[in-house]
Amino acid sequence: MKRWALVVAALYLLILVVLTVPVTLLAFAPKASAKDIAEAYVRFPYWLWVGVMVLGQAALLVVPVRVASRRPVTRRSLLLPIVTAGLMMGGLTVGAMYSLLEFAMRDRALGGWLWRAGIGAGVVIWCVWAVFFYRSSRDVEPSDLISRQCRLMLRGSILELLIAVPTHIVARSRDYCCAGFMTFIGLTLGISVMLFSFGPAVFFLYAERWRRLHPEPAGESEQLA
Repeated sequence: MKRWALVVAALYLLILVVLTVPVTLLAFAPKASAKDIAEAYVRFPYWLWVGVMVLGQAALLVVPVRVASRRPVTRRSLLLPIVTAGLMMGGLTVGAMYSLLEFAMRDRALGGWLWRAGIGAGVVIWCVWAVFFYRSSRDVEPSDLISRQCRLMLRGSILELLIAVPTHIVARSRDYCCAGFMTFIGLTLGISVMLFSFGPAVFFLYAERWRRLHPEPAGESEQLA
């Protein structure tokens, strides 16, 4: 089961890397050239973002792996996906705030204390959602908790994109330097978290397919039960 979890995380990594240039071209064309955008692949912040998202995807799969392997899920093993889901919700908050700030303040939002305020708000929301998920974990089964987290992340990403997409269109029509940069961050976070929320469902599909191809002997199934 760990192997299938790694496959899901690797698939998520591949999707993020492949989508980088097309999404950036869609957001900034025709002014940006493919050569300029491809330079993102050699920048450290880009790979830092990719690394955080992929590691987060792997962390979210910890509980599904234990459930699919029929291993006991302890309270301690729930902490990692709880913190990770809270981080994703905080990231969506940052993306929405950046999009609204650029929409309202144009290029004045590109520097100064507003950047730090957005990140600070994201950290606060991260903590709030982590506490919410932790309290929710007391009353539900581990698999139900992961499903709830994924549903909330999916809904949050849709809501965030409903903010980021229109504001980006407006920002790209303006004449200041780097127009649409902060709203592009919102687009990136929204799409990333939307894809992120499908990870456990994809893993369970892999696991179910594996079980059908490798049925357990009757005696072993009774022993596990």
